Amino acid sequence: MLSDKDAMVTIAVKDLKAAGPFYEGTLGLKPVRDAEPGSLVYKGGSGTIFLYESSYTGTNKATAVTWIVGNDLQKIVDELKGRGVRFEHYDLPNTKREGDVHDTGGNKLAWFKDPDGNIHGLASG
Repeated sequence: MLSDKDAMVTIAVKDLKAAGPFYEGTLGLKPVRDAEPGSLVYKGGSGTIFLYESSYTGTNKATAVTWIVGNDLQKIVDELKGRGVRFEHYDLPNTKREGDVHDTGGNKLAWFKDPDGNIHGLASG
């Protein structure tokens, strides 16, 4: 039923005017269309990111969105660090951490938070 339909990531933020510079300036996303009042819409690869204002912002303690970046993982980590992004470090079973990158032996991962505390993941594959 839904296997051939596109999905959209939905992320709650406190203030769109404050979130915009992070998503546009830091992450390099461009708004893709006029959104409903109180929201912003961005394109990321073949996916869509929908930001909306909510009083529940930052209450999710799990990854909100994962970006599949392939072999560019370390390059993207370095570039985001250069833009002031701070990466999260987790103690995960069967995983070695090399700087900000967690290596599972089959996948490399890194996590950071947006200004509202929403967790973003980067994955090599």
